[in-house]
Amino acid sequence: MNQMLILAVNSITFGSLLFLLSAGFSLIFGLMRIPNLTHGALFMLGAYIGSTFVLRLHFDFWSAAILSAVVVAIFGGLVERLLLRRLAGNQLAQVLVTLGIAFMIADFCLMVWTGDPVTLPTPNPFTGLVRVSGLTFPIYRLIIIVLACAIAAALWLLLDRTRLGAMIRASVDDPEMARVVGIRVSQLFTVVFCLGAALAGFAGVIGVPILSIYPGLDFDMLPLALVVVILGGSGSLLGSFVGSFIIGFLYNYGQALVPELSYFVLFLPMVLVLLLRPQGLFGRFAP
Repeated sequence: MNQMLILAVNSITFGSLLFLLSAGFSLIFGLMRIPNLTHGALFMLGAYIGSTFVLRLHFDFWSAAILSAVVVAIFGGLVERLLLRRLAGNQLAQVLVTLGIAFMIADFCLMVWTGDPVTLPTPNPFTGLVRVSGLTFPIYRLIIIVLACAIAAALWLLLDRTRLGAMIRASVDDPEMARVVGIRVSQLFTVVFCLGAALAGFAGVIGVPILSIYPGLDFDMLPLALVVVILGGSGSLLGSFVGSFIIGFLYNYGQALVPELSYFVLFLPMVLVLLLRPQGLFGRFAP
């Protein structure tokens, strides 16, 4: 029973990181109609940049996380403006370009930070443990869960209670009609791409004390984000939230209980959703 509860907390923590990674990915996929295959690389790049801020420049952990998110957001905006916008309508070219950029980011990280794993200490004052019914849980993992829920609430308010959110939702639902009524969809592409990149970079930094950073982290995280988007539905914030925790539980429990079938357990729901509800659990058919 104790092991199950600890696995549950670890699964919720991992699901929280997946949500931060996949929320922007889902909006980019829903708005631009392409899978942004650089997203896992942006997660890793943010983690490496954050580790440099903390370990070499001696920044505070949370300041480093925010600054890393800003740097990755700027990089993402440049990618969208200079490359993806020139390939509008050519989905195959966009997919290949984003995949190529992901490989280039991986090589750049390997050149700058070498292949040695990098980790960060748990930030103060969240280094201790909390006891609940005789069980101990790391405070930092609980902080990540609370932080992800707070960001989910902020994104919900942005998308459902602001003019910008209304324009983003309109562009996700019907980009052609959005253009007709005067919404500058191309500018929203940049805004959403920067937001998604920032969330990925931020998630990368706060995940370092738990996951550490190593070559290949990008392509370990990218398939999980893809599964979340397929499961929850592209363009759906609720789908990303629910799908992230479903995948977090399947990933952790699968690895712990049936390691030889862990990927079968992980990807089977994706296959079933694609067969029975291709738009995802909370998505709608593309117009």
